[in-house]
Amino acid sequence: MKIAIIDYDLPRQLIAQEPAPERDGARLMACRREGGAPSHRTVADFPGLLRPGDVLVVNDTSVYPARLPGLLDGAEAELLLLKKLAPGRYRALARPARRAGVGARFTFGGDGLRAEVVGVLAGPERVVEFFGVDDVEAAVDAAGSVPLPPYIKRPAGPTARDAERYQTVYAKRRGSVAAPTAGLHFTRAMLEEIRAAGVDVVEITLHISYGTFKPIRAEAFEEYEMEREEMNVNRSAARAISAAKLEGRRVVAVGTTAVRALETAVDDSGVVAPFRGETTLFIYPGYRFKLVDALLTNFHLPRSSLLALIAAFAGVENVLGWYAAAVEEGYRFYSYGDAMFIY
Repeated sequence: MKIAIIDYDLPRQLIAQEPAPERDGARLMACRREGGAPSHRTVADFPGLLRPGDVLVVNDTSVYPARLPGLLDGAEAELLLLKKLAPGRYRALARPARRAGVGARFTFGGDGLRAEVVGVLAGPERVVEFFGVDDVEAAVDAAGSVPLPPYIKRPAGPTARDAERYQTVYAKRRGSVAAPTAGLHFTRAMLEEIRAAGVDVVEITLHISYGTFKPIRAEAFEEYEMEREEMNVNRSAARAISAAKLEGRRVVAVGTTAVRALETAVDDSGVVAPFRGETTLFIYPGYRFKLVDALLTNFHLPRSSLLALIAAFAGVENVLGWYAAAVEEGYRFYSYGDAMFIY
């Protein structure tokens, strides 16, 4: 099946560069999974679209300041940390890669934090070892900044507002280089409203990799391989979600990352088992969903694994029609953009 079926044209001015003034102030397109014209609301209306007894599943991963500007041989350089491999050792993207061979050393700020390239991987990817400080993680946090996606332009770098808004209010578990963007719309007050309405809010974890930004370069879905991402569905979460499914209550996922984690942990009968490990699950049109009944998500890049999942969930024709309507209505796209609820 050709990946070109999930391509679409997007005017550049619709790529959101800033979040909505208030988290729940973004627009919300409500779409029935079986198709038809969507309705137009705001995220503040979302609690009213849930039902008592629903289980709302959120991804509690936390974005860490993985973008480290520094110097390499006295010239401006940067590391984007992709994954912690061991204490003080990371897989990273190096810029400029041509000068980042084995033995190259980066320096960051004035606290002594340095990194040496100890391995060369594909393209600009490197394995780096940090040294020069007692607490590497604290030094990385001090020297690093928010790893905003490349389509959000900040000539002077991320701001203090980005540090707050490119993180969910329920983020707990450090490990992502990209935010679970559907969750950025929630406020603590909205979560309280949802719980008060009889909806169970369940937290699971999937640490998002840099691959979430990448368009699919393959020609066919079957040729593409997802990057490995760490996830955890604990025993209490598995029990709550399985009970809802058994009792005919809806499982509502917040974001495509929650969907991938849930569909990784569920068996063919709809029972979710505790799962701690890695997932490479790639969901694309033709996939049969075992667990998720409804989905809150943002508007995603063309030819991306995220859009492939949405198209699998609601049908390619439906999704492209809704996206065309979103463009016509001036919705804001991508990480800081508006949302859609497919139910």
